Amino acid sequence: MRVPLLDLSEQYRALSEEIRAVTDDVLASQRFILGPKLAEFEEAVAAYCGVPHAIGVSSGTDALLAVLMALEIGLGDAVITTAYSFFATGGCIARVGATPVFIDIDSDTYNISATALKLYIQKYCHSVEGKLINENRQWVRALVPAHLFGLCCDMNEMRAVAREHDLILIEDAAQAIGAEFPAEKEAAKAGAMGDAGCFSFYPSKNLGAAGDAGLVVCRNDQFADRLRVCRQHGMEARYQHQFIGGNFRLDELQAAILKVKLPHLDRWSAARREAAKFYTDEFRRAGLQGTIKLPVEPYRETGLKNHHIYHQYVIRSPRRDDLREHLSKNEIETAIYYPLALHEQPCFEYLGYKPGDFPEAERAARETLALPIYPEISREAQQYVVNCVAEFSK
Repeated sequence: MRVPLLDLSEQYRALSEEIRAVTDDVLASQRFILGPKLAEFEEAVAAYCGVPHAIGVSSGTDALLAVLMALEIGLGDAVITTAYSFFATGGCIARVGATPVFIDIDSDTYNISATALKLYIQKYCHSVEGKLINENRQWVRALVPAHLFGLCCDMNEMRAVAREHDLILIEDAAQAIGAEFPAEKEAAKAGAMGDAGCFSFYPSKNLGAAGDAGLVVCRNDQFADRLRVCRQHGMEARYQHQFIGGNFRLDELQAAILKVKLPHLDRWSAARREAAKFYTDEFRRAGLQGTIKLPVEPYRETGLKNHHIYHQYVIRSPRRDDLREHLSKNEIETAIYYPLALHEQPCFEYLGYKPGDFPEAERAARETLALPIYPEISREAQQYVVNCVAEFSK
């Protein structure tokens, strides 16, 4: 049996008529940039996330980049983030001229470790006139936690650290739209708990476009206006540029398609959760919980519906590469997110980190493996995956 990592064909078949209709509307209107479909989608996402502002941009990467540029974070600044994420999380910080400061992860959730974060600040930073200054005499301006694999970081801890040290809190929610967190006062959605939240609608995401697309949510009116200007090269009046921005606009076709899909997002996430539960139950029934490490659900007992949205179902094994080869021979597609921790990437050698600096991130890079998961995956296909993992583990 062939089991793909992701199969979007059934999703498209179910929505194809509606998607064709809205794309035809856009083509007939010949409004491709900053038109009514974008405004409708932005309004719908803002309502879904429970925030006043949503600003569509060209990708998840550009969402992070636009936020950093709009905040004028750059040379001489430092930004704290996770050592284990997609490259853009650290890459965008470097692109604006700031220095990424990596923090190790929690071994169970793969999200940034609150303990490691506090230890870094305590050990290497001090306050000067209300500014947090690090060991390299840089102003630490912001904190960027990434909600990895569809599970929110401990945002109570992240917000407490940001408040204590006057840090701008930017959520990398590229993999977590719709995921919920039991916040201090009431449940909140990923992206809506910081000063800005950044989403990706890359086709493989839970809410995927027909190409690259992204979005930023925020609560501050002035910052939302600045982001809208930033996505047009810093241009407010035509050909008059208040500051240097970029070409970060989300086009009408992508916005129209995404608005068709948005009402189905919670149902798709629920289906992913059911698929994850089947995997976990069957792995445990097969007695494999001591051989492979299964995903955790730290917020399951809070009563939140979307406590985890399983953008990926990630297991870990000390024999990860051999297991992946075995599954491949049995026509099961898998993926490694990510084969290197961020500080191990060649382009970040200049930061001076050494092997062993972030042991949990390095171990996750060596041991984690994403198994096939998508809303329409059959239980037969999942059982086949479980059986093949069990066969390898004998």
